[in-house]
Amino acid sequence: MAATYTFDVFSSLDGFGAAGGDWTGYWGKQGPELLAHRLALYSEEQRMVFGATTFRMFTSMLASSTEESDVRDPWVTRMTRLPMTVVSTTLEDSGDWPDADIVSGDAVDVVARLKRESEVPLRSHGSLSMNRSLMAAGLVDRVQVTLFPVITGRTGLDPIFQGAADFDLDLIEHRTLDGDIQELTYRPTLHA
Repeated sequence: MAATYTFDVFSSLDGFGAAGGDWTGYWGKQGPELLAHRLALYSEEQRMVFGATTFRMFTSMLASSTEESDVRDPWVTRMTRLPMTVVSTTLEDSGDWPDADIVSGDAVDVVARLKRESEVPLRSHGSLSMNRSLMAAGLVDRVQVTLFPVITGRTGLDPIFQGAADFDLDLIEHRTLDGDIQELTYRPTLHA
C-alpha cells in the first residue's frame, strides 16, 4: 500500500504563502488553538519531504532565530526532529539537521519511490514548485491549506498555485482555529 502524501501550506486569502512589508510570521494571526493543532499534526509519525530551496530557507531561519521567536514554536521544533528527505541536485549534505537525507534526482521519481517504500505518511510544508510538479504527476493525495484571514495584495510573496495545472478539489476535512483561521484539506484530481 502506498504511503499518503500531504502538501501542507499556509496561505493568505489571495493565495500567497508569505508576505513582505511589516507582516510577521503567520501574518500575526496565530493563536493557541492553531499552535496546539499544528503540534498535534507534527506529533504523528511521518516523514517530511522538502525541496532544496525550502530546506535552505528553514535551516537559515532556524539558525538566525532565538528560542523565543515564533520560528521556534513547538510544532516547528517537532518538525525538525522528524525523518526528512530533501530532494536536491545542488545540496551535498544536510548540515546540522538531525535526520535529513539528501536525495539527488527528479522530485517526481523520488516521491513516487518514497510513496511505494515508506511505512509512514509523507508530508511537505511549503516547497511550492516541487509540490506543484508532484500534484501534476498525481502524487499528492491531500492538499492541506491553512487559510489566514488576510489579503496581501501589495506585499504578497510566493504565490502558491501560480503556474500549477488545473485541479478539481474534493473537501475531505475542515476546521476553524482561533475563531477565524480555516484549515481546509482537499483531495486533488487533475481537471480533465
